[in-house]
Amino acid sequence: MTNRQAILPLAAAISLSASLSTAQETNGTTQVAAFNMDPLVVTSTLGVETVSESLSSVTVIDSKDLQQRNPRGLGDVLQAQPGINVTSSGSFGKNTSVFTRGTSSESTILLLDGIRIRSATTGGAPWQYIPPQLLQRIEVVRGPKGTLYGSDAVGGVIQGFTTPRDEQDQQWIEMGGGSFSTQQFTGGVSGQSGDTRYSLQGHYLDTDGTNLQPGGEDKGFRNAAGTLSVSHRFDNGASLGVVGLQSSGNTEFFGGETDFDMRTLGVKASTPVVRNWTTSIQLSEARDEQDNERAAGPSFFDTVSRTARWENTFRFENHELIAGTEYRVDDVDSSEPYEEDSRSNKAAFAQLLSEFGAASLQLSGRWDDNEAFGEETTGAVALGYDLSPVYSARVSYGTAFRAPTFNDLYYPGFGDPNLEPETSGTVEVGLRSDRESVFWDVALFRTDVDNLISAQPENIERARIDGLELSGGVSMSNFEVTSAVTFQDPEDRSTGNRLQRRSKRSVRIDADYTPANYHLGASFIAEGDRYNDPQNSEVLAGFGRLDLRAGMDVTRLLSLSVSVDNVFDRRYSTTSRSFTPEFDYLAAGRAVYATISYGAK
Repeated sequence: MTNRQAILPLAAAISLSASLSTAQETNGTTQVAAFNMDPLVVTSTLGVETVSESLSSVTVIDSKDLQQRNPRGLGDVLQAQPGINVTSSGSFGKNTSVFTRGTSSESTILLLDGIRIRSATTGGAPWQYIPPQLLQRIEVVRGPKGTLYGSDAVGGVIQGFTTPRDEQDQQWIEMGGGSFSTQQFTGGVSGQSGDTRYSLQGHYLDTDGTNLQPGGEDKGFRNAAGTLSVSHRFDNGASLGVVGLQSSGNTEFFGGETDFDMRTLGVKASTPVVRNWTTSIQLSEARDEQDNERAAGPSFFDTVSRTARWENTFRFENHELIAGTEYRVDDVDSSEPYEEDSRSNKAAFAQLLSEFGAASLQLSGRWDDNEAFGEETTGAVALGYDLSPVYSARVSYGTAFRAPTFNDLYYPGFGDPNLEPETSGTVEVGLRSDRESVFWDVALFRTDVDNLISAQPENIERARIDGLELSGGVSMSNFEVTSAVTFQDPEDRSTGNRLQRRSKRSVRIDADYTPANYHLGASFIAEGDRYNDPQNSEVLAGFGRLDLRAGMDVTRLLSLSVSVDNVFDRRYSTTSRSFTPEFDYLAAGRAVYATISYGAK
């Protein structure tokens, strides 16, 4: 297609991370702009496009954002982004859930370098064990993506990339510490030798943590993690790449502790067949292993997902067709006697992208056949129109489904083998404006869900989520600010109650001033109240928090930074313990951290 073909030479700038996910690999480089108003994305279409070209609602958090904000956890990065609610059972490595557009926490897919990560037993992603210090960029795609990624992409897809976009050789090391006896070390090296690119990173965090309930003991967290990627491009345009991540450690919680080990490994080979046809094969494995120590005794839950994916991309003038197949096997090994401990899913999918002057069209469909619950078919259509060189409009409709997890179906004394998959349909209308130094985006959506799977678990007959997302950004000289406001109404239509643990409104503002060799910044995050239970009897109050940060480049390679999180020391809660003893899980209060960095990243 005309616009996409024009930016294809920039695809390599997304780095090996994208090449091992869904991006098409091409030659070329690009430098990270100081403030990129229209960044490239790969998650929303299995190919390369800019945010303004996308017919989905997309937010990109780049390496500069991550470095300046220096977050403690991935949940801090995602909190109150457009359409996003994050809840956790306390700070520092405690159970974290991400709700996208009011859908369930299991209805948002997490990808790392194109590899899906989740526990097959709970269905949720281990957000709390992914160090944001190892991520170079994050793409948040909102809206149903079941036609591209299969089960569970009801609310959206969040993908993190671990490899630097810059092809120049880089080496860096960071050391820091602060409140709650927190110590943190991060380092890495990346570069290119001939046609081979490589990246290696390591991260270590150790903290005493903070109390989860008033008067309670501090609960600590330790995490050692690393990433490795290597790719090679051959003279004929073919490429071969390997990427992997491991994160392991220990987290303490009320009544026990967990030793965790999370690992991913992916291999992707891609080659042009003829001038307009490229084919690729990706093999990947993701492991989630947890050993728990509780008063009731020890337990373990080890899950592994193995996936084989074949994609073919055909380009003809203003049209691009992607078609492929996927096969995934989930296996469970547990101290609990599950009735079933393995299931497979096979799928076929296709997507057509076309441009007709100022108009663009996206059609996609997918067929899944799951060993546990049978066949599901999903489809989506999206239309876009450039109203002017500055304004663009989009409208879309898509279906998706979420498969019951092993816990939903088979957990002894808890699961229900008669659960049905939940199915959904979402309609969205959006308007975006992109100028040289200002952008804004408005999205209005409605999602209807049948057989919504609740935490009990049981099927809720009908649920409806109406929402409005407002986001924007401005860059003036050395000052940059981005903001997001979300209004949503996630309703159980059978009772009229709000869906559990979803907030109806949120706001986030990130502002940074970066003159010469230092920077000053602030983030304000606020969310409205939520209910901890489906009956809406346990209310958790809303909250607002302010984070401040400052940094200075001492030399070209040496820099210092300091941050103050939760400046006004607000001890708020986003989830509660509902069984004896009952209490609200407290987020950390005011905390101060300092970091020294050496090298280029």
